[in-house]
Amino acid sequence: MLFLVGVLNLGVSTSARAQAHDSAAAEVAVVETAANVPSAAIDFLPASSIKPGTLPLPAAAHLPVPLNQRVLSYIDAYQGRLRDFIEDGMKRGSKYLPMIQRIFASQGLPPDLAYVPLIESAFRPEAMSSASAKGVWQFMKGTAVENGLRNDWYVDERSNPEKATIAAATYLKSLADTFNGDWALALASYNSGPGRVQQAIKRVGSANFWSLAAKPTALPRETREYVPRILAAIVIARNPAQYGFSFQAEDGPAFETVKLSRAVQLKKVAEWSGSTVADLKALNPELLRSTTPPKDADYALRVPVGTSTEIARRMDETDGQDLLSLTHYTVKSGETLAVVARRLHIGRADLADANGLSQSARLTAGQELMVPADVPFVSYAQTQKTPAKKASAKQVASASK
Repeated sequence: MLFLVGVLNLGVSTSARAQAHDSAAAEVAVVETAANVPSAAIDFLPASSIKPGTLPLPAAAHLPVPLNQRVLSYIDAYQGRLRDFIEDGMKRGSKYLPMIQRIFASQGLPPDLAYVPLIESAFRPEAMSSASAKGVWQFMKGTAVENGLRNDWYVDERSNPEKATIAAATYLKSLADTFNGDWALALASYNSGPGRVQQAIKRVGSANFWSLAAKPTALPRETREYVPRILAAIVIARNPAQYGFSFQAEDGPAFETVKLSRAVQLKKVAEWSGSTVADLKALNPELLRSTTPPKDADYALRVPVGTSTEIARRMDETDGQDLLSLTHYTVKSGETLAVVARRLHIGRADLADANGLSQSARLTAGQELMVPADVPFVSYAQTQKTPAKKASAKQVASASK
């Protein structure tokens, strides 16, 4: 949610997220999506006109939303100065909602959780927070890996909306289980981590989020505001037209999937499919490099509709050396990663990551290393140091007194 904080300047400071958090949602039939929004202008229904209480819900699976002052203030903000941000996010999210709702429905999660990314990332797969949370669900790297997402030199699945949604569903279910199905506490944990929320409950002596939020020292300010922000977004996203939002829903990406038994440069796939590398990266946002992962023997690549058969044929007919222009380096006796990196003029971290090694890994003579091509050149130029002047005998004697 740090992604929104830069836009949502409501006097809320942002603390670094522990990210034991992320999100999910379900059930298409009971959610009014952008496709149902009429184009005719509709009068605003200001939050101030709603009587405090719990919003009537069309289905028991929905989250109860207490319309207290905190939630109402964010509803007003979303209709006012943050209107463009919220509307753009809902429009962008319309192409992901059917997928998110399908996955969450299969996991028995409340459909309202599908709107968490509206505040987390505005449904941007490329979103990166100042705390390095990434993707539609704003996963931190550690939490992403813990929940089944791949994160290495070649692939960061936090940027894949579908894979990240599956991980978010897993994580949200575990948070709900931790707090006995209390979604307000689960959402607070999504923002700051379950350990911090459990400590707050123990200190305050209450397992009610609003009681915790009333104590400024119990939870970080960002977390105290995070839950009402999410709930306000849910209120509006359930029925955008009622709150004066009208936009054209976007279609989800159209693609086919081809299984690759060998790695290949994206520029070759682009040639075979009549597309561009940019098109392929848009379909496969998890790819960090201009190739598919070299060591993957069954990588599923998304490609433009109608091209998978031709790509598979070209893969079968093309020599492996022609698919991927990789440079290899054979380790010599006594060489370390630092020595090889210096010899190749690349960063030691880049060399280690490209080969799936730790920076302290020991090398053996004859070992083959892949040399990454798309990394910064490092000069390793020796900096000239001015020799220190020797102290005179008189200065030494004086200092010793």
